[in-house]
Amino acid sequence: MDVSIGTIWEAVCHALPHAVAITEPGREITYREFDERASRLATAMEEAGVGEGDTVACYLYNGATYLETVFAAFKLGAVPVNANYRYTDEELSELLTDADAAVVVFSGALAARVTHAADHVSTLKLLVRDGAEPADGPAGPVVPELEELLAAHEPRKPQPRPGSDRLFMYTGGTTGKPKGVVWRQSDLLHSLVVPIFHPLGVTELPTTLDEAVAIAVEAHREGSAPTTMPVVPLMHATGLFNTMGALMVGGRAVTARQGGLDPEHVWRTVAEQRVATVIVAGNAVCRPLVDELVRAEQAGTPHALRSVRRVLSSGTALSDVLKRRLHERAEITVIDAIASSEGGPFAFAITSSLGDLPARFFPVPATRVIGDNDRFVEPGSDDVGKLAYCGPMPLGYYKDTEKSATTFRTIDGVRYAIPGDLARLEADGAIRFLGRGSGVINTGGEKVHPQEVENALLSHPGVTDCVVVGVPDETWGERVAAVVAVRADMTVTGEELRDWARQSLAGYKVPRSVVLTDVLPRTPTGKLEVAWAKKTVQESDAGDRV
Repeated sequence: MDVSIGTIWEAVCHALPHAVAITEPGREITYREFDERASRLATAMEEAGVGEGDTVACYLYNGATYLETVFAAFKLGAVPVNANYRYTDEELSELLTDADAAVVVFSGALAARVTHAADHVSTLKLLVRDGAEPADGPAGPVVPELEELLAAHEPRKPQPRPGSDRLFMYTGGTTGKPKGVVWRQSDLLHSLVVPIFHPLGVTELPTTLDEAVAIAVEAHREGSAPTTMPVVPLMHATGLFNTMGALMVGGRAVTARQGGLDPEHVWRTVAEQRVATVIVAGNAVCRPLVDELVRAEQAGTPHALRSVRRVLSSGTALSDVLKRRLHERAEITVIDAIASSEGGPFAFAITSSLGDLPARFFPVPATRVIGDNDRFVEPGSDDVGKLAYCGPMPLGYYKDTEKSATTFRTIDGVRYAIPGDLARLEADGAIRFLGRGSGVINTGGEKVHPQEVENALLSHPGVTDCVVVGVPDETWGERVAAVVAVRADMTVTGEELRDWARQSLAGYKVPRSVVLTDVLPRTPTGKLEVAWAKKTVQESDAGDRV
């Protein structure tokens, strides 16, 4: 099926015009309205000189406008680009410059940060503001407001686009500047077969556009089309890709109100809109949601979870403690994925009840663990290798051939995506995820993988979040250190956490320094700046140290 995702959306919109495609606070948008609004925005972009291959940046909170902007770009053969809404003005300008952005559609609350880009990004042809600017603070650039722009333009007539059209997913990791991962839409379609089509009983990607539309119409008629709520931002690959997939099969995307995460509002929305799939990003997003479930129960006003069937997480660790609390409260399947913007998913840990805990990750058929000299790591060995994936994957990084050649490699005639995640294969084929190779700590000649230590600390009932890093040490070269967020209602000490870790870790892996805090400053996608954690450990006078 050589068509773009936008072409599939157009066909589904034509077949299900009155079905609701997107629900956001105070508004429902049907598939017909979704298509018309995106078509009007596409006309405005085209009149501004935007065409095939030009990049369209989404500097937006979650909401219908994000998806409409992606759809409008698809209609032109333009390339959607995610822009982290937490970026400062200079960070935004750097990303837009790297992406050669022609368009930026931005939330009104972010307007002031766009002023720098308007003055410094030479490729820009059109800026569009969605919603009012804040009443206080500096004003943003004088640009068209989205609703006025849509009213002033006629819908662009549909024109089929090929699967070779692209999408950029910028990924920043924990260090370094963001890199634009270039996805061909045909490859992205194939990567959605398991999470989107399999739940509908469809095991292979549809071969024709008519077949794809028939699947969507039947799913909607039977009530099996997914109602999906991305709590994680749509700028995160997990949130965007799974939401895009839901709209391909006649489903409905539900978004919360804009701004910071409001767990009580999320669960109220889940109940009111009968959300079946909730998308999170590890502990950073899931922990506040679970804490709210507990709080509401203790207050005698528990949240209704009857509609929820799946909680999908990717991008960062989701602890068994949180999975247990979800399973205790509802018949929920928790799908925890090891994946990256560069490819995958590499492995899943799927739990449907308390009996499935502790969770274990098992690789998908396209995953290998590649060790030294490009040899495959065998199950049951003590060898550590890098996770590699030979299924549908991106073309590479935008304007970075050197980095592309390092991450996307051909071994024995097979192309693999190898972002750098380290793992061991256990005797039964399960994967023990060890984190990014660049973060390995060398303490007295022993190698310590931060993810393994973090998993041990996260299993403590008083720990809500943590990050493990290596910091300079005169004796050991580096010492293992941890910054740990603990529950406000529990008394936890660094020594207690070290004793806890010793139950499952060799002594050299146990953190020698522990800094306790209330919360870690993670991004909405679960990322944390490693340099901040190292500085916190080195500067802290409160850190327990042995």
